[in-house]
Amino acid sequence: MANDLDALKQETIEALIAANTHNEWDAVRVGTLGRSGKLTMLLRQLGQVPAEERKARGQELNRLRDELTKLIEKRGKEIEELALEARLKEERVDVTLPPPLEPQGLIHPISRTIEEMTAIFARMGFSVAEGPDIETQWHNFSALNTPDHHPARTEQDTFYLLDEEGQGEPRVLRTQTSGVQIRTMLGQNPPIRIIAPGRTYRADHDATHSPMFHQCEGLVIDKNITLGHLKGCLIEFLRAYFNKPDLPVRFRSSYFPFTEPSMEVDIGWSRKTGEIGAGADWLEVLGAGMVNPRVLANCGLDPAEWQGFAFGMGVERLAMLKNGIADLRSFYESDLRWLRHYGFSAFSSSGLAEGC
Repeated sequence: MANDLDALKQETIEALIAANTHNEWDAVRVGTLGRSGKLTMLLRQLGQVPAEERKARGQELNRLRDELTKLIEKRGKEIEELALEARLKEERVDVTLPPPLEPQGLIHPISRTIEEMTAIFARMGFSVAEGPDIETQWHNFSALNTPDHHPARTEQDTFYLLDEEGQGEPRVLRTQTSGVQIRTMLGQNPPIRIIAPGRTYRADHDATHSPMFHQCEGLVIDKNITLGHLKGCLIEFLRAYFNKPDLPVRFRSSYFPFTEPSMEVDIGWSRKTGEIGAGADWLEVLGAGMVNPRVLANCGLDPAEWQGFAFGMGVERLAMLKNGIADLRSFYESDLRWLRHYGFSAFSSSGLAEGC
């Protein structure tokens, strides 16, 4: 009777020695001590042993159970220690190595586009001018030859701000960065050559409009400035920005109260594919014109001595065209997936060599 127990003991010991993983060890444990294990089955068959041999047989089975239980537990701890040692060795960190780079932040497409515009115009001799987001109605409208009855001055198009007492003329969240042009002409003697990028605000919101958006306006004031200077400046900018030296550019007559003559500027594109510079279609991208003599006079400049041109463009619009962005609202939804896709490395250059 003891021979089968010796064989089971030897079989179990050999199986434990061969087990090198937790799964292999658990298979030996279950196969020996589990509900259907070999030793468990022998204990269940104890009732079939003759009465005179049952006591001795039971004592032998219990001793074997205790012995195998200890052997199995011991081997289980050994396997756990070996696994822990292997994991620690695998995860060991060399403290003499530099730390791994953390994920870097990205430049938002709006900021990147402003950087590119600034780099291009800087090569043409423009400097950047800034002004307040909250403007007086004179700086935002009246000085720019925009009359009181103009639709842009209605409350449904413009955000007005009252003072704490509700008295005095309401100020406005600037609807354009043209107020920076007015402040520059009032505070700086010509010649002037500036761009004015910044936030602007209008009561409008859909796939192509936002209550808060960005503009980049430009102003040149000097003697003997002509439409030829305006056209040459904008053609050079658009071809550099879209990186297309032969980009078709078209100027169309238009009307703005602050320029005379005024014009819309179109670029060639394909309506079918959306490719810039391809196809026989035209796409409007900005407005421009010669500074209205009344605006010059409002800023204390003699129109007989000084002339100039001005232009304005939407930063988001140009960013959408260049980067294939379909919906204006995506710029402000703070979707990290969108930002990671359209963002730019903080270490990449925005100069003409790379940013155009």
